[in-house]
Amino acid sequence: MGHYDDSIIAFLGELWGEGYMSPGGADEVARVIDGLDLTGLTVLDIGSGAGGAAVDLARNHGAGRVIGIDPEADACAAARRLAERAGVGDRVVIQEIEPGPLPFEDQSFDMVFSKDSIIHISDKEWLSAEVMRVLKPGGWFAASDWMISHDDTPSPEMAEYIRLEDLDFAMSSPTRYQAALQSAGFDHVQMTNRNPWYAELAAKELDRLTGSDRHAFDEILGPEAVDDQIKTWTAMVPVLRSGEHCPHHLRGQRPA
Repeated sequence: MGHYDDSIIAFLGELWGEGYMSPGGADEVARVIDGLDLTGLTVLDIGSGAGGAAVDLARNHGAGRVIGIDPEADACAAARRLAERAGVGDRVVIQEIEPGPLPFEDQSFDMVFSKDSIIHISDKEWLSAEVMRVLKPGGWFAASDWMISHDDTPSPEMAEYIRLEDLDFAMSSPTRYQAALQSAGFDHVQMTNRNPWYAELAAKELDRLTGSDRHAFDEILGPEAVDDQIKTWTAMVPVLRSGEHCPHHLRGQRPA
């Protein structure tokens, strides 16, 4: 059974917007790809989840074709439904895949995108090399991910937060990501710290979970499950405020 069934997908959609399984929605997608022209491009979306970003890339950013890949069956089904409702089912293709090498030929994509999904891939060096392999010369890797500020043993507070998430997180530091991208041969590598933004937003999300919106979340997930989510957010907010949990944007270009 996957981590994300229909009830969790609906809960996250209520919190973050339909089709989104991480914070920021369409605004954060726009920030990840800021300054890049997707018009007519073929884009790979790694960890496409419930399809929010894949649909947005096609509908609002001009991507000619988006291939979304994800190992979660329920998320893939939700993404296909969203693409059809949004009128981009002909340009957004969702593939359920097994974890492992990307199932595509060399130089298949103009861009590789990912929104907060590669946290589940432990070998960042292998990942960077795989992304480089499937990119066409001159193509961009533009992504966001949840990171830890160091590669040492997590603090007890961070370890407890990761335990509560229970999602096979393989967090790495921005330093490791940057080195992995550079080692794979990427040019113009950029790392952008999004911790200040999400530290503020996560506190507001916790207020929603515990305050006037609690009833809506209970209706979707059930009170006991919402209590568990509140425990996770309660543990997450302090490690965001300390800076140990530091979401980042990352970007690099395959040399032309």
